[in-house]
Amino acid sequence: MRQIKLHIALSFTLLCIFSALQLYPPQILKTFELKLSDQMLSIRGQQPVDPRIAIIDIDERSLQEIGQWPWPRNRVAELLLNLRDSGVAIIGLDIVFAEPDNASPRRILQNLNLPLDIDALPDYDEIFNQAIVETPTVLGYVFVMENDQLHSEHRPDTHAIILESNKPPQSLVLNPHRPILSLPQTHIDGLFSGYINTLPDIDGTIRHLPLIMEYDGNLYPSLAMEIARLGMGAQRIQLRYHHQFVETLLLDSLEIPTDIYGRLAVNFRGPSFQYPYISAVDVLTRPETLSLEGSVVLVGTSAAGLLDLRSTPLDSVYPGVEVHATVIDNILNQDFISKPSWALGVDFVTLCIIATAGALILSVSSTLISACLALSSLMCLLVSHYYLLSQQGLLFTTLTPSLLLISHFVLGTLLNHHQDQKQKNFIRQRFERKVSKDIVNELLTHPNLMLEGSERYITIFFSDIRGFTQLSESIGSARQLVTLLNRYMSCMIDRITHKNGTIDKLIGDAIMAYWNAPMDDALHADHALSSAIEQIEALQQLNADFIKEGLPMLSIGIGLNTGMAIVGEMGSEDRSDYTCIGDEVNLASRTEGLCKYFQSQLILTESTYGELQQRDLYHFRPLGLLNVKGKSHPVRFYECLGLRSQPWCNYSENEDAQLNKALEAFQAGHFQQALTLFRRLDECFSQHLYQLYVQHCLDAIRNPPTDFNGTLTMTEK
Repeated sequence: MRQIKLHIALSFTLLCIFSALQLYPPQILKTFELKLSDQMLSIRGQQPVDPRIAIIDIDERSLQEIGQWPWPRNRVAELLLNLRDSGVAIIGLDIVFAEPDNASPRRILQNLNLPLDIDALPDYDEIFNQAIVETPTVLGYVFVMENDQLHSEHRPDTHAIILESNKPPQSLVLNPHRPILSLPQTHIDGLFSGYINTLPDIDGTIRHLPLIMEYDGNLYPSLAMEIARLGMGAQRIQLRYHHQFVETLLLDSLEIPTDIYGRLAVNFRGPSFQYPYISAVDVLTRPETLSLEGSVVLVGTSAAGLLDLRSTPLDSVYPGVEVHATVIDNILNQDFISKPSWALGVDFVTLCIIATAGALILSVSSTLISACLALSSLMCLLVSHYYLLSQQGLLFTTLTPSLLLISHFVLGTLLNHHQDQKQKNFIRQRFERKVSKDIVNELLTHPNLMLEGSERYITIFFSDIRGFTQLSESIGSARQLVTLLNRYMSCMIDRITHKNGTIDKLIGDAIMAYWNAPMDDALHADHALSSAIEQIEALQQLNADFIKEGLPMLSIGIGLNTGMAIVGEMGSEDRSDYTCIGDEVNLASRTEGLCKYFQSQLILTESTYGELQQRDLYHFRPLGLLNVKGKSHPVRFYECLGLRSQPWCNYSENEDAQLNKALEAFQAGHFQQALTLFRRLDECFSQHLYQLYVQHCLDAIRNPPTDFNGTLTMTEK
């Protein structure tokens, strides 16, 4: 239970930390999250493009054959007119013509201040302006995002009707400082236009394109947004806010998913050059070969020298014009990548599931199983997020739950290891002096055997040194007494642990032990009896050594009882011990006390006698039924006289038969007959047991008992 609580505490702590990271991610997490989604798009591979979209490329070949950029405006006008004549539906210019054409003859003579009539000379800017008017061209312009201390006299023009719902005083829509317009926009009203800004993310990669920006209190669409609007025949753009966030962007009835800034996540089709690229020189020199009826074309450049190459998730060198083409494709085909408004809730639920499952799994499973489940969960998370992104266009946070899962597994495993080591140290501390090394090792492998309190069927052992008080007085020296006692205890404990017994406690000169806990022992009664016999025999050798050293001999009594007892760690939180309690433990203690009464070395109860599976190996003498203090029913006892192969005294089958006959007479209340039989046994074998029964028979004859149940009554523990 304690370990589960620790894992719950760990899970709750990690959940709080990673929930905060989810809401307020640091820069490094944002970067890695972006890279992870990039990798998913890369794995997805190339996607089909809209065949209606093409790019007119001012490429290296065009620059070689036509000349360096910028070209004379009459050339650009010729390009636009050829595209119109080829049946192009919309022409988008990913180029800004912010300065007058210095290659125009009229401009050249004007700059030279020559006294010539220049009105008859061609003005390439006027030719270009006229071509813009005569063709379905959407002009591009640039917004300056930072304050450069300059100002523009003109504002961009747009045909779109842009509406706003629930507009806050201050929104998160991007606010540029000023526009840099193409010259036709400053001279001709009513032109279609859109800004061509492609703003990179924090790592320099283009992943989003702002569809709407706000300048001087008005909203303006991007070049891609304006072309898509014209391509769909839409009139209205509507922006809905939730507080200061952009909630929805509508193109007529089409809902375009954006982020809170009004940016669209670009669903790239693959690396660069996915769309048809037509060299600008071919448009100028071989217009008859073009097949562009009804197409949407964008005029841009892939030439490295013109500095319009961008980094995208799928290609580090990607023409900027193709970014606009991809956005147009996304809108026209409604093929978006978006993070829905409810994604934050799903991400939080995912964190909660990971934290909860982690606490349960790590608290009950092995490290190997936990590792397999963690790895499987991580794979499921990645695969599901990849599927949602690649097939459904839904983007969820992947890095934070992945890090939570990994962190939870690592920290949970370390916690388990720490708790295991703590538990093992606890087990060693509790059992190194209680049981054999083999049992300690087994408990270290299965610690729950020890830690879980339970009711078990055990054989309990009590032993005590007879006359210890007089013994200690006779020795005199405390050091010598302690040395003698330690030698005795070491010898006895070795015999107990050698037979898989568990030392419960040492109480002065007494020893308490038990079998069948914490480890299962099918022969617990046999092992307990065998250990007791070995102790008695080892004591004989120990006494021989004591005599040689001038020390007194020791005599012990051992009692055994078998029954159900509560076994487990007991005590306070600061001080506890692994022990057993119950009526059967008390009976074992009283059984050991009978040794003094019957002047016996080893007595066991009927339950232990009946539990023995190798009973034929030993000699037993029945002691009869006794009423023991603390027990409501009589208990039958037996005295063990050692192994049949090495008996401690002569006990024949004849004596056993006579004793059983005498006990039967006594228990039947035939005291005179029993007296005769016990006197005969005492005359023949001279045993203290028979003398006790002779005395009991005489007492019963003198004072006949009422309600006699065939038992001796013990008035001492």
